[in-house]
Amino acid sequence: MEKVRERLYRATGALEAAGVLYAVAGGNAVALWVSRVDESAVRNTQDVDLIVRRPDLDAVQRALAQVGFIYRHVAGLEVFLDGPNAKPRDAVHVIFAREKVRPEDVAEIPDVAQSESAGAYRVLNIEALVRTKLIAFRDKDRTHLRDLIGVGIVDATWPRRYPPALASRLQSVLDTPNG
Repeated sequence: MEKVRERLYRATGALEAAGVLYAVAGGNAVALWVSRVDESAVRNTQDVDLIVRRPDLDAVQRALAQVGFIYRHVAGLEVFLDGPNAKPRDAVHVIFAREKVRPEDVAEIPDVAQSESAGAYRVLNIEALVRTKLIAFRDKDRTHLRDLIGVGIVDATWPRRYPPALASRLQSVLDTPNG
């Protein structure tokens, strides 16, 4: 966990110093939101997920290279390996704002503007974070949603915040709290 946290701070610090807009997403964002309510309910995560705007990719590459990350395009994803011997799970994963990650996704990823300061870095606001989890909707995303529900951040009033395709996904998670 310490390595992941160090990677998160190093990457976001480099982007801050370079003036590149970004937002922390994924497991680190969920952990931050959950920790605000119950630190004991926080789950560990292996990687760092950042949302950036596609036109900023060159600036992201330069900023992250200065702090030791190596850019690769792997299996349709933009990753920044943490050194020459790192594995993709030991990386910073970049997701593009206002784009679909996969063509079959039901919606686009929120913009980096839908973020807020979390002290040392910027994190997706809670409504945008839940949206990203509903778009991806893999098993780990449903688990993250259950974590947010479990600490009372997300509740039965939330489905109406989203379009029908995402609202029904959230309702299905609310209806199955134990998976």
